[in-house]
Amino acid sequence: MTSLKTTALALAVSGLPLAAQAELKALDDSAMGGITGQAGVTIELETQVNIDEFRYIDEGTLAVSDIFVGGAGRDDMFSELGFAIPNEATDLIDNIRINIDVLEDGDAAIDVFPLFGSPIDFAVRTGAWELRGHTDSTLLMDNLSIEGLFTELKIRVDTETDHMNIRTRFAIDDMDVDVPFMAVGIRDLELTGADYDDNPNIVTLGAIAEMDVYKAPNAAGVDSLAVDINTFDADMNIGGVLVGGTSIGSIALDDLSIQQTQMRIYGH
Repeated sequence: MTSLKTTALALAVSGLPLAAQAELKALDDSAMGGITGQAGVTIELETQVNIDEFRYIDEGTLAVSDIFVGGAGRDDMFSELGFAIPNEATDLIDNIRINIDVLEDGDAAIDVFPLFGSPIDFAVRTGAWELRGHTDSTLLMDNLSIEGLFTELKIRVDTETDHMNIRTRFAIDDMDVDVPFMAVGIRDLELTGADYDDNPNIVTLGAIAEMDVYKAPNAAGVDSLAVDINTFDADMNIGGVLVGGTSIGSIALDDLSIQQTQMRIYGH
């Protein structure tokens, strides 16, 4: 395909002097459809993001420090499956293929899948989450660490409804966080698909989430950001809940299902 496009470009350039002397004719829509963009675009990606501090500033400030988004750097997630995930453990989000297509009806289709067979591993870590006023501050969260996998992300933008539909399948192998102002901590949280506990395999591993994002009026009739969670199905297990630094036990949620949830987000 690359060779063909290069050849076509060379012929076009060589014919410019002739075109300057000839009658130019506009191509109709059907002709344009035969020569443009039919195969779409594929992007192979690897990346890592580090942010010293993120601030949301209103009258006061919410600040999040030491943000890291990258690979998990380990290959022993969900060891009960019996094979290493990912194939190569690094601190980069990699093994990503992004396919972008604009369909015949104008809809945009963006698909994110593993480049190779192994699921895409990721890690999100932060330091302190602080509320800061002019004189006082509160430490909301600290030591957040999330390590997991995702196997697909599908985004569709529908030109008829002006909705963006997002569907993803992901799993969390381990999540830890401290909530100092409540003296609470979470250890070893695991999130999987709703059927994974009964039948652990790569197909049932991921929790499924599907939502629509669009513009809609709020209760006062003002246009707002609308987020509808159509489906969220998962199993959740928390290895330890700490209160005052001491574990009070574990928690399990079997077949957690969240549906028909609507949010309207706007300023005030």
